[in-house]
Order: sequence, then C-alpha cells, then structure tokens
Amino acid sequence: MRTNDAQMLVLSALADGPLHGYAVNTAIERMTGARLGRGSLSGALARLRDKQLIENLPGEGRRRPVRLTDAGRSALRRELNALADVAGQLFETVVPDRIAYQERLNGTDQARAYQQVLLDALDARPGQHLLDWGCGTGAALPALARAATARGRVLGIDRDPRMALRAADLAAGLPNTAVLRADVHRLPLAPGSADRIRTDRLLQHLADPVAALAEARRVLRPGGRLVAAEPDWGTLAVDHPDPVPARAFTRHLTERIVRNPLIGRQLPRLAEESGLAVRAVVPVPVLFREVRAADRVLGLQRNTERAVAAGYLTREQAGEWLEHLARGPFLAAVTVFVVTAEKPGPGTVGEVG
Repeated sequence: MRTNDAQMLVLSALADGPLHGYAVNTAIERMTGARLGRGSLSGALARLRDKQLIENLPGEGRRRPVRLTDAGRSALRRELNALADVAGQLFETVVPDRIAYQERLNGTDQARAYQQVLLDALDARPGQHLLDWGCGTGAALPALARAATARGRVLGIDRDPRMALRAADLAAGLPNTAVLRADVHRLPLAPGSADRIRTDRLLQHLADPVAALAEARRVLRPGGRLVAAEPDWGTLAVDHPDPVPARAFTRHLTERIVRNPLIGRQLPRLAEESGLAVRAVVPVPVLFREVRAADRVLGLQRNTERAVAAGYLTREQAGEWLEHLARGPFLAAVTVFVVTAEKPGPGTVGEVG
C-alpha cells in the first residue's frame, strides 16, 4: 500500500495517540509548518477510514477523536521502513574521507564547469610564478604547470598534512612544481613574489578570510592577480513541494555547517576592503538533476539528520523531505562566484625572467 502525502501526514500525526480533526491539523502544522486545506484533510480522513487504517472513538460531530487501527500502525511502519530502505540505497550515511571527497568532487561535471572559468580568468602565462592556495590533492597543479611551462614555477599550498602529501606525490612528476604545507593566513613567502594566486572553495572554511586576502595582496607583485571561486550557500535551492523543509535545510547549512557560508557574495567587497581591485565577478550556476550526484556533494541525508538534531526540522518533516528527494524528479542548484582581483600597481604582470 502506498499512501499519498496527505494520508501519510495524518497517519504520522496520529502515531502518538487519538486526536480530533482540528488537533490532527494542528499536529500536521507542527510537523511541516503548514496546515492541510479543509478538503485535503477531510478527504484524507475519509480515505483512511475506508481503508480501515483509522477509526473514530465515541464523541460528537467534528470533536470525535480519531485513532490508528492496528492495520494503520502497520501501514505507517511499512511506509517508514520503505523510506529507510530507499534512503539507505540512495544516500550516504557516513561522512566521506576528506581526500576521497575532494577527488570525487573535482571529477564532477559541475566542478569542471566553474573550474574552467577560474582557469580562464587566471590567465596564467609562461614564466610566471603561480600559487594554488588550498591545493588539496593537487588536481589543478598539472594545468598550472602547463600554463607556467618549464620557465615558470608552481607552488601548491595546503595546511592539511595528508592533502599536502598527496599533492606532493603528484607534483613530483611536474616541472618546477612543488607543494608547501602552510597556513595561507601567514605564508613564508617574500612580498611581491607571486604573479598569480588561484584558490577554489578555500575561503569558505578559513578562520579569517580577510586576513588571507590581505596576505594575498602582500605576496602578489604589483599588477598580480588573485582568482577565487567560492560557493554562496545562501543561494542553495532544492526543489520540493513544501518550501519549509527546503528552506530549513539551507538555513541549517548556512548557520551550522559552513564557517563562511555567504563568502561567494561577500568576496568582491572583502577583496576591495583588503586593498585589491576587483576586475570581474562571474556567477556560475551549479545544477544537479540527479539525486545521487547531489548527495555526494551536499550530504543530503547526513545533513538532514544533523538539522533534525539541531531543531531545524522535525523527524516527520525530515522523513517526508527525504522520501520526496528519493522518489520524485530532482533538482538542486547553488551559485559559485568566480572573483578576479588584482594588486594595484604600475603596468601589468609580464613574464618572469
């Protein structure tokens, strides 16, 4: 038996005991943030009575309490178990290893799209000194090495020892390419020693993005360029018939999960305040039409469970939210901003001798 959404909400509302009609709708409002229309509620109650999943207790008129029958409790359990089975098949429940997460994210079509915009904006030239901040596993180092050629230098920088080690293994096979384990808030590099700085999804995690941008200004040569790609998690939109859990999921992500969730929209202003001149801002929409692909980036079930624990969603809302994501047509999108900024100075950056 498959119930529709209204019937499932009524069964869930009655799970803790009998309620009269008005109280059923009040319980549904607590679960979902919205009441069923009068026709939807009365229709769901009538159909559930016909299926013998609910029954009326003694009383008068609309104040007659309604309760689940044994068959109704069994049907509710089956629905919840089916949801758990579907979720277990579709959604990841364990936080992935950081290296594995970075490598698979860099391999997605969505990442490749905005990373190409980033690389084009960087406009790296032969002979230049290029820095890759937060290089992670080193996925961008080969492209940077090709752009700089053997006449230039490429330095990947990452604070995480495991990431830096993985990137160093890759860099060993590239000309004039090395990896430095360091904190971008304070780099052991001389002022004006870099022509280009590339950074991808790093600033959203930093303790002090403003200090990092000031450090970028310090290490860049006059006319040198920083290109940063950062998501704006406030733009995350996940399609769902009920906007309440969708908004709650995004709000939890921005308020509890990501350190600097709005850095995408803030970056042009922060760069200007750090003494850099912003030359371009390109918004790149990142679109997901397949739920498994989105889950591998967004951690849909993991972060939904965290949202429940933090009080952003009820357990009932979370179950209905995940069920729809698992069974229905899927669409989610977030905007990544690619910001190009330069250190003011005479002339432009040329080749390094």
